[in-house]
Amino acid sequence: MKVLGVMGSPRIGGNSDILLDEALSGAKEAGAEVEKIILDKLKISGCHDCKKCNETGLCVIKDDMQEIHKKILEADAIIHSCPVYFWAMTAQMKAYLDRWTALFDAEWRWQKAYYPKMKGKRIGLITVCGDPNPHTADPIVHSFKSTADMTKLSWLGAVMASAAEKADIINDKTAIGQAFELGKKASQMQKK
Repeated sequence: MKVLGVMGSPRIGGNSDILLDEALSGAKEAGAEVEKIILDKLKISGCHDCKKCNETGLCVIKDDMQEIHKKILEADAIIHSCPVYFWAMTAQMKAYLDRWTALFDAEWRWQKAYYPKMKGKRIGLITVCGDPNPHTADPIVHSFKSTADMTKLSWLGAVMASAAEKADIINDKTAIGQAFELGKKASQMQKK
């Protein structure tokens, strides 16, 4: 069992990072092998919509996303963590999510070579916003849940929290607990 954590915040040690670490701790405690990717430390260009990947399943842009695609395919579950920036996901997370395009054919079905590895994969989300209302992150949740629905990935749910200053989330025991439980849930074997 492998759980991949994808951090979309540029702020290391910030609220999104802390909650993702909690989720990965929950996954590890449940027996999963875990890996964390920090998107801001990588070079990921935006999708060029050239459609060359529709036939090959390979993106023509030469950057770090090719390696991330391999990690996505190897993982049993993926937990994304992203703060709200101007009522949407960060630029780092958006570029990453747009580049999932290479995993699909022109009809928005999984590439045949990838389908066996993507079928039944679990996907979850953690969001943090500075607004006291955590539902400010609803557009981010919508993007990830819609991706899961369209692709028939197993939606694990979203942990939504509010915290403004760096590391404030440590005081939110509810969010910390929910993130830990999300990680444990990501590690559970799928029922056949």
